[in-house]
This record gives sequence, structure tokens and C-alpha cells, in this order.
Amino acid sequence: MNKANKANYAKSRQSFLCLLIWLVFSLSLQAAVLEEDRADVLYHSYDGGGMKIDGPAILLRKKASESVALSAYYYVDTISSASVDVLSTASAYSEERQEGQLGIEYLHDKTTMALSIRQSDEDDYLANSVNFNVSHDTFGDLTNLSLGLAFSDNEIRRNGDDLFEEQSQQYRIRAGISQILTKNLSIALNIESVADEGYLNNPYRTVRYIDSSVPAGVGYQSEVYPNTRNSFSTKLSASYYLPYRAALFLHYRHFSDSWKIDANDIELSYRHPFGKTVELELKVRYYQQTQASFYSDLFSHQNAQNFLARDKELSDFDDLTLGLGVTYLIPKQFSISDWRSEVSLQWDYITFNYNNFRDPTAEAALGEEPLYGFSAHVIRAFFSVYF
Repeated sequence: MNKANKANYAKSRQSFLCLLIWLVFSLSLQAAVLEEDRADVLYHSYDGGGMKIDGPAILLRKKASESVALSAYYYVDTISSASVDVLSTASAYSEERQEGQLGIEYLHDKTTMALSIRQSDEDDYLANSVNFNVSHDTFGDLTNLSLGLAFSDNEIRRNGDDLFEEQSQQYRIRAGISQILTKNLSIALNIESVADEGYLNNPYRTVRYIDSSVPAGVGYQSEVYPNTRNSFSTKLSASYYLPYRAALFLHYRHFSDSWKIDANDIELSYRHPFGKTVELELKVRYYQQTQASFYSDLFSHQNAQNFLARDKELSDFDDLTLGLGVTYLIPKQFSISDWRSEVSLQWDYITFNYNNFRDPTAEAALGEEPLYGFSAHVIRAFFSVYF
């Protein structure tokens, strides 16, 4: 099937996968103590812009000793899409994706090391990655230093073309420092550098150009991306704990890359408990980015430049997220074997506004179509047991 929207669904599930990894590793990397044993069952759903993604995930974490912990997760999602990208040049499609990860953590004194391997498999994409993190508490356990390395090797295929096979690799290095400033205030600074090389564009996606030789006045050709991409991001976070166990969280992130994309996002969230069993979370997030240097909604002619892109995720756009979450701590008499357990439901509403990507399905003159925009709903449900 022609899947011109693959990049979009990959981006939309990114936050969910990051959340899975956070559940498996991050809490133990914040301090020199292994997290308690836990099992999680999760469900994720994204619906917007003609695209629907949903699927379950299972996570398990178990300490083998006081210094060693093992973890694993398995994630499946199904994707069906009839987005503007698909409708303009191809037909709707559906597919399934599976991902699994195994990890081990080792605690020595005030240093925690974590190693994981992960595989993600689709019918035309296979990714294998390895990830290593180390963190260390110092200065009276008020400061935490962390360093991480990751490598991914990817195999890209194209459905309907048995001869097509490309490769790409990704290298990541990240570093962070978190500091407890007062009993209520803590801050963290994280930086990350990513280097991609190989086949980086989507084998199904096309660009459009003015072609007066055909009745429609428009022609299409495959996208052409550079075979390298280097990016650097910085994230600053602050947490402030209020009376009655409430808390405020602020995150700011800046991103830039060798494709001339500059992006900024800021997120503010507030958590408030009600009694001993219910916690409410509210959040707002704003994201904005500039376009890639080789992006255009409509090129003047075929082969207009060396590199060509019309992926709307490389255009100039912004989005706004409003989020609501509720967590309920299940009373012990209703829990499994008196283990502590909780359920959580999170809902995000996201509006996307594209500033130089036009809707090619609209009835308008070529290059004068209305600018594209859409909204999406994201639902995440969790059931967690600590044992």
C-alpha cells in the first residue's frame, strides 16, 4: 500500500513511546535507588486529521536483587489513515506495528547504569536499537548527573517493490543535570545531540510542482532528502511543590538541526490531589517550528532544486495541546494481593495550524488552496500494580 503518511503517524506516537520508556527507566535514573517492582497495562489512541492509531502495551519490571533490576515492554499499534497526504496522491491504508524492549539496570553505591535493546517491526520498516544510560548522585544526593548513548540501525522497504531496500542509522548522545534547590523547588537541564545518516526520506511521499503540459497543471515527483541530519536540543525543567501535595511543572525545549529547522515548545502542568486516592492533572503545551530549507508546498518546476520536500511536518507550523488527567489509587481491599495499584486516564486535545502547507484536496486554484489545519484527540489509559 502507498503510505505517504508514515512520518505523521510516527510523530504522533512518539510521545506515547517516550512515556513507555520513562515508565521503564527514568524513575530509577533520577536517584541512586532501584524503583519498586511493577507491572503496567496501557492503552493509547490517537484520532485526528483522517488518521487513527490505537493499541495496547504491557510493561514489567522486577528486581533480581537489591542491585539488579530487569524490565521489558511489548507494544502493538494499528494504523488506519485517510489523511490529506494520503488522499491527495494515494489511497487509504492500514497496517500493524509491533515493538519490544528488554532492559537491565545495575545499582552500585550512588551510580545507576541501564542497558536496553529494542526492536520495532512494520511490514516495510525494521529498526533495531541499543540504549545505555548512567546516572550518579552527588553533593549530598541533591545533584544528579546523567549521560546516555543510543544507536539505531534501520531497514527501509517499499511495499509493492521487492527490489527496494535502504538503510539508515541514528546516533544519540545526551547529558543531564538535576538539582534540588529547596525542599519545594528542583530544576533540571538536559541536552541531546542526534546524528542521522543514510536514507532519511519517506519512499512513498511526493512533492508537487507546476506542470503546464498536463491538464491539471500540476506534476508529482518523489521527495529527495539529504543523507545526513544533525540536530541539537536543550530542555529546561522546573518542579515546584505546593501545600496539600499539589505541584507545578514547567518545561521549555529548544531544537535546531542542519536542515534549518528551529523549534520551541513550552509546557505548563499542575497536579492537585483530592483526598488520598484521587489526583487531577491539567496541562497546556505550545509548539512552534520553522520550515526545512528544502521544503516547499509547490515547486516552480520539476527538479527545481537538489533536495525536495513537501512533508507537512517539515513545514512552518504550530500546535497547541490542552490536557486533562485523572489518577485513582485503588483501595487495598480491592487490589490484587493487597498490592498497591492505580488507574489513570489522560486526554489531550491538540490543534495543528500549518502556515505554508496548503490543502491539495480543496477546490481552489493551484497554489491558492486554503492553509491546512486539523485537530486531534489523544487518549492514554493505564493500570499499574506495584508489588
